[in-house]
Amino acid sequence: MKCDNLMNPEKINPSRRVHQRIPSGCAISGMMSEEGRCIDGRAVIKSIACMHNRSNGLGGGFAAYGIYPQRKDQYAFHMMYDNAEAKETTEEFFKDAFNVDKDEPILTHRDNGVSNPPILWRYFLEVPENKLDLISERDYVMKTVMSVNSDIEGAYVASSGKNMGAFKGVGYPEDIGRFYRLEDYSAYIWTAHGRFPTNTPGWWGGAHPFTLLDWSVVHNGEISSYGINKRYLEMFGYRLELRTDTEVIAYLFDLLVRRHKLPIEKAAMALTSPFWKDIDRMEHEQKKIATAMRQVYGSTLLNGPFSIILGHSNGMIGLNDRIKLRPMTAARKDDMLYMASEESAIRAIAPDLDEIWSPRAGTAVIGRLSEAE
Repeated sequence: MKCDNLMNPEKINPSRRVHQRIPSGCAISGMMSEEGRCIDGRAVIKSIACMHNRSNGLGGGFAAYGIYPQRKDQYAFHMMYDNAEAKETTEEFFKDAFNVDKDEPILTHRDNGVSNPPILWRYFLEVPENKLDLISERDYVMKTVMSVNSDIEGAYVASSGKNMGAFKGVGYPEDIGRFYRLEDYSAYIWTAHGRFPTNTPGWWGGAHPFTLLDWSVVHNGEISSYGINKRYLEMFGYRLELRTDTEVIAYLFDLLVRRHKLPIEKAAMALTSPFWKDIDRMEHEQKKIATAMRQVYGSTLLNGPFSIILGHSNGMIGLNDRIKLRPMTAARKDDMLYMASEESAIRAIAPDLDEIWSPRAGTAVIGRLSEAE
């Protein structure tokens, strides 16, 4: 996909550029009600704003789950367009690929320091029965997302899940949150990201979260195994052209959990498999499982320093790299699960906690909706 005009990183206001590389930069935050209570976006904006100095204005974004209850059975596509021509081409594509029930602009508040946004539009879509003779509905939607991002110049799918959406762009996350008027949305899961681009450019589509269907990922760090992960995913029809290492994480969870039917715990193990020296010390049955995961899913292993928060329709997952080179704190209060790069980002919205801890390296923190258990 080519990024021209409004989404071109070369067009970013020079006054907002920061050329110094800060490897430990980026901030992530997530919160969920395991009972499915919906909370407006002010709390997550406050949490990510607490870590303002971990980003530099080149990327901020949010994912929210439960925001379209009246249309929960339709795919909500949040789109970014460089220009009207890209929008027209995409809409012709949608008319052939889907039943378009509704489309509308994504409402924004422009007077808050965010400049030069692309055209932001959303569509509520249903898959026609005649498209599903030889393919599942979700595989069909996945392939259409790949087609738009790869084949339609100037168009980008920001999110494509049911009853959820991604809101992201170039700016500090608190500014992006106000720009998208997140106080008007209520969600049972919120994730947030403040970006400090290290190896990839800052542009609207390159801000976090990265999504596919109802998967969304916010990520602090870098994935040095990107090339291996990318080649593995391409064997299963995924097309990675968004110029960021984080993209592989969302697609790997989609492949392992949705398509290969692995439990969340096993998918997390595949991405952060124990070192062989640690596997050798395991008990027989545990060693057998860990060995099989390394042998079968070796190409899904994520190398490099990272902490991630992954959202999906039934829960939220936090995960560090195998030697914990990026920070993450987790906490609980009543039915709420919190995760963030810094404890202060949790205390800012939940000062009186029942439990707070630093997750172990390579060990997933998993939150699940009560109704999904």
